[in-house]
Amino acid sequence: MKQLHKRFSDEQMKQFLESYLHKEIKREYLETLLGIKIRQFWKLIKKYQQSPGAFSLKPSRPKAPRHLDPTIEQNIIKELRLDQQLISNKDIPLYHYNYSYIKERLLIQHKQSVSVPTIIDRAKKHNLYIKRHKKKKVHDRQVLTGYAGELIQHDASIHLFAPAAQTKWWLITSLDDYSRYILYAHLVADQTSYTHIQGLETLFLKYGLPHSFYVDNHSIFRFVQYPYSIWRTHRTLTDEVDPQWKQVLNDCQVKVIYALSPQAKGKVERSYGWLQDHLVRTCARDNITDIQKGQQILNREVYAYNHKRVHSTTEEIPFRRFSTALDNKKSLFRDFAIPAPFQSTKDIFCLRTYRTVDGYRHISLNNLQLAVPKALPGDKLNLRIYPLNSLVTELRIWKNNSLLDVRKIKNTDLKGVHF
Repeated sequence: MKQLHKRFSDEQMKQFLESYLHKEIKREYLETLLGIKIRQFWKLIKKYQQSPGAFSLKPSRPKAPRHLDPTIEQNIIKELRLDQQLISNKDIPLYHYNYSYIKERLLIQHKQSVSVPTIIDRAKKHNLYIKRHKKKKVHDRQVLTGYAGELIQHDASIHLFAPAAQTKWWLITSLDDYSRYILYAHLVADQTSYTHIQGLETLFLKYGLPHSFYVDNHSIFRFVQYPYSIWRTHRTLTDEVDPQWKQVLNDCQVKVIYALSPQAKGKVERSYGWLQDHLVRTCARDNITDIQKGQQILNREVYAYNHKRVHSTTEEIPFRRFSTALDNKKSLFRDFAIPAPFQSTKDIFCLRTYRTVDGYRHISLNNLQLAVPKALPGDKLNLRIYPLNSLVTELRIWKNNSLLDVRKIKNTDLKGVHF
C-alpha cells in the first residue's frame, strides 16, 4: 500500500474509488488490481470519503521545523547572561547554569513556555554552557530513619545570597530526615546562640518536640576542648560544659547527635544547595538589598521545595510524606509542654547565666547593678534572659524552683555579658 503512489496517480485512484462507490466495479476486482488486502482497501475508501478533493496517495511531508519566537530567545539569552555574571563572582555560591530555573523564570515572569533542551541548545550556541562532571559517591543517600521527627538535621551557612546587598547573610535551616521536609529556614545578619535558639522555639511550638537533633561540632552546638589549642586546660573537657543551645534541648529532653564528618551532613547540605541556588538567582534578578525581602523570597522557595517538588531520594513530595507520617501515627514528635517548675516559654527559649548575690543583696550584669530584695546574700541565682525586641530584654530571676522577680532591661546594658 505504501507504494501505490508510485504505481498509480491520484486521478487514477479517484476514478477507481468512484467506480466502486457507484457500484460499477466490485471490491475484489479492485483489491486484485491494486494488490492490497481488504483492511487496506477500506482505509482508502474512508480517506477518500472524508476529503475527496484533497485525496492523495503521496505521503504527507513532515511539518517544517518550529522556529522559536525572537522575544523568547532574547529572554533566554538575557537570563543566561545574568547567570554568567553570578557564576563569575567568587563571593556568590553558584558554579553552574540552572536551565530548569530559567525555564521556570520565563514561565512565571514572562508567561513564556520553553523546554529545557531548547535553553541548553541556546546556551551552547552562545558559549553559556558548563558541563557538569559526575561526582564520586561519598555518602549513602538512603533514608535511615523510619519516623517523622526521629532525627532533625540542623545547620547554618553564610553566603552572599543577595549580591545587591553587598553583605553576607546566614541561612539557618532544620530538616526532617525521614520526609526531607524543611521545618525551619531563616535568614539572619549574624549567627549567634540566640538565633539558633529562636529556630528551636519556632520549630518546637509549631511541630512539637522531636526525638533528636543532628548537628556539626560548631561551638554553638558543642563545647570541644581541642588538644592543640593554646587555651587548653585540663579542668574542662569536651562535653563537660553545655552551650546555651544545648541547654535548651536538655530542658526539653531532646537528644543531640554530633556528625563525625562533613559528608555525614549530606542530606541537609543538599537541601542547602537547592535553596542557595534558587535564593541567590532570584535575589540577584529582583535586586534585593533588604534581608526581610530576602526572607520573603526564601519563604516562597521553601514552599516550592516542600509542596511542589518530588524528592530524588524518597520519590515523594516532602510535605505529603511528612503529612502521611503524622496521619498514620508514624511520628516521634511529642507535644511541647513547659517543664516544671518553669512558667513560660521565655524560661525555656532563652539565654542563661548564674550570679551570686552580694552582701547588699545585689547582682551584677557587666556594669549594671540590680537589687534582688527577695534573695539572701550568697544565694546563687539562675538568670533566664529573653530578648523581647531590638531594644528591650526580659530578665527572669530564679532561685532553685521559685521565680523571684521579672525585670525589663535595655539591650545596650547587656553588652559585654558573657553567656
